[in-house]
Amino acid sequence: MRALIACLSLVVATAMAPQPAAALSDDALYRALGEKAGIERVIETLLHRSLADPRIADTFEGANFERLEEKLVLQICELAGGPCVYDGLSMADSHMGQELTTAHFNALVENLRAAMAAEGVGFRAQNRLLALLAPMHRDVVTKP
Repeated sequence: MRALIACLSLVVATAMAPQPAAALSDDALYRALGEKAGIERVIETLLHRSLADPRIADTFEGANFERLEEKLVLQICELAGGPCVYDGLSMADSHMGQELTTAHFNALVENLRAAMAAEGVGFRAQNRLLALLAPMHRDVVTKP
């Protein structure tokens, strides 16, 4: 459970990475994700898929899902250029001690891509979001 929470926190941490001013003012990705309602659907689908995924389900053990979902939505919304403000922990802080591996991270990414596809997010928008989230790998993955 802790590992999955860590993976999700990685997603949130990536969103917290400093972005150039142009990226913050560009809301094209936010719109392509379906704005806040679309992001909420993607995150809900992501969490359902991840809880059912034997590779990472145990990393969510003991998680406050309502809070986790709320923070992930805010993080992705802000990262995508939406009007939200993420106020959660840094990715490094939220994943500290969880000993997440690249396999955990990759499983979460696969579930996120599947969730976006299931919610009708186009391939280009999926790749754009994943590119913004990729730098979080270094803050989330702490175990070889």
